[in-house]
Amino acid sequence: MWQQTEFRLAPKRRGFHLITREVMDALPPIDHLRCGLLHLFVQHTSASLTINENADPTVRGDLERHFNEFVPERAPYYEHDYEGDDDMPAHIKCSILGASVTVPITDGQLNLGTWQGLYLCEHRNRAGSRSLVATVQGEPHQ
Repeated sequence: MWQQTEFRLAPKRRGFHLITREVMDALPPIDHLRCGLLHLFVQHTSASLTINENADPTVRGDLERHFNEFVPERAPYYEHDYEGDDDMPAHIKCSILGASVTVPITDGQLNLGTWQGLYLCEHRNRAGSRSLVATVQGEPHQ
């Protein structure tokens, strides 16, 4: 069984955003699956997806601050700056973190760890809504 859903997330400020609930709300029902996979893909080059801490919001702030140090704006060697100082760093951050994540589905639930959540990593100062593609594959309960 394969299902694919495309959906949009409302614009978010720059930073790391917990989106697990928004993703679950957009997915087709998975409660009938015994075993499967969710592949989640963001269709942009200046935002990324990752899995990380779902409880303490200071983790999200620390990640944002670290990536801003790790990939600074206005590096003298950047040539691609047509859309502003945050443009090239956003592309680099996206390449580092990636545009997709895959999560196992077990007994109708995303099989994330106790303290794990899905993140949208927004790397632009003034980004619009973000388009995602969720592909679910799995074996139903017998």
